[in-house]
Amino acid sequence: MPAPRLSVVLTRRLPEVVETRMKELFDVELRENDIRMSRDELAAAMRRADVLVPCVTDPIDAALLAQAGDKLKLIANYGAGIDHIDVASARQRGVLVSNTPGVVTEDTADMTMALILGVTRRIPEGMALMQSGQWQGWSPTAFMGGRVGGRRLGILGMGRIGQAVARRARAFGMQVHYHNRRRLRPEIEAEVEATWWESLDQMVSRVDVLSINCPHTPSTFHLMNARRLKLMKPSAVIVNTSRGEVIDENALTRMIRAGEIAGAGLDVFEHGHEINPRLRELPNVVLLPHMGSATVEGRVEMGEKVIINIKTFADGHRPPDLVVPGVM
Repeated sequence: MPAPRLSVVLTRRLPEVVETRMKELFDVELRENDIRMSRDELAAAMRRADVLVPCVTDPIDAALLAQAGDKLKLIANYGAGIDHIDVASARQRGVLVSNTPGVVTEDTADMTMALILGVTRRIPEGMALMQSGQWQGWSPTAFMGGRVGGRRLGILGMGRIGQAVARRARAFGMQVHYHNRRRLRPEIEAEVEATWWESLDQMVSRVDVLSINCPHTPSTFHLMNARRLKLMKPSAVIVNTSRGEVIDENALTRMIRAGEIAGAGLDVFEHGHEINPRLRELPNVVLLPHMGSATVEGRVEMGEKVIINIKTFADGHRPPDLVVPGVM
């Protein structure tokens, strides 16, 4: 007699091909709409599931995990970032946590370069004029931005995505600098022609573009605080496709409004979808709705990793993308 299939609850709609494959393998409860679950709905889902498949929009803390009961055995996160999950508390309760690293590297790096170009070449301002119907024709001095070739790019966080950004930036003729907890191996540094800075303060004060590519952890919360933002050159811009909490958003808004920073390109925000209204008003700021990994290919590959993690767990083995507390 075959073993009973695992009960799996999805908190959001996933690509159809992913949901179809999950239904073939597991006893899946799909989300009828694509509205994020309330805290009570999350708690109930965790009580009736063997496996929960949450997203970045689902904060799962110790208090919520305490309501899970004994049925839940795996949280198979749909996404690489896991700062919304209290992994240590989950493990203490015997609940494993997996994620989907690596599959969004190229997509996020593409979006980082798009934001760099968008801010430095003033693309949204030009689009807004065209959409308003008020364009009167070409002018020699209209919408003059800056050339990215020759500029110094500082990368904060030189993991997979940071290195992918560096490769793209070199193709555009940018000079690559980086700050990381650990210096890269010499051969990797040589490949992307990157200069390591042990001091983040010193790097920030010298670059023309700063790209945030580090995860959100207690040590990186407001890493770019008001003091550090003031070190940036008034002509510099900052781009963030990682986690909004790394930047003090209010301080950034004040400084851009005051002309102390030339502009910003943000795909993530400190308070989720609640964005400082003064930030939205600024013409030299490009805001995107967390689109960094939003490609068909990337989202399907994320789903495939989730399926592999659940299937491996169902077969009695360690999920290949198991998140281990203390190694994050």
